[in-house]
Amino acid sequence: MLGWFRALMPKEDRFFELFDRHAATLVEGARALKGLLEGGDGVSRCAKAIAQHEEAADEITREALNAVRRTFITPFDRSDIQDLVTTLDDTIDQMHKTAKAAQLFEVTQFEAPMREMGGIILEAATITNEAVPLLRAIGQNAARLNALTEQVIQLEGRADDVHNRGIKALYLASSSDPMAFIVGSDIYDHLEKVMDRFEDVANRISSILVEHL
Repeated sequence: MLGWFRALMPKEDRFFELFDRHAATLVEGARALKGLLEGGDGVSRCAKAIAQHEEAADEITREALNAVRRTFITPFDRSDIQDLVTTLDDTIDQMHKTAKAAQLFEVTQFEAPMREMGGIILEAATITNEAVPLLRAIGQNAARLNALTEQVIQLEGRADDVHNRGIKALYLASSSDPMAFIVGSDIYDHLEKVMDRFEDVANRISSILVEHL
């Protein structure tokens, strides 16, 4: 009886608007991260922008999690909503950690593979921002969602290759400066984790697809 009653009730669509806003912060954060990796005078400005986007994302996350507790009818299972918004938030949190690491070590010049990873991260953010709004109509958009999540996973593989190439080049170039290798490898590690978080988002979307088709 309860299931029948719930089926008749309108679903709470505000969650989709929150998902969309969160995905948009990923694009803005990734754009600022790419700018930071260009180095020079823009590092501080871009790091500040990333922090602002991360704060905005935190507020969206809090709003979504509070709404889960208050809302009777939700478009997905509550655990799916919580996992998706938390995974989105983890992604921009990792961008913020990358920016903080760069500032901590006062890095103002970045290796070419780091900049390449920044471009891949922006690609992943743009694809994620396209995918998330499609969750409003999963049945109609299933094929496109599958294609987009696969693109993100492929980008994560590309980023891994760039990461490995960059670490090797850094090692060879830093034989007389171990600290440069330590700092550079830390930046690479943070960038790799950003892409890992995008893969987590793609996997979460794929899981929602499986559960609701």
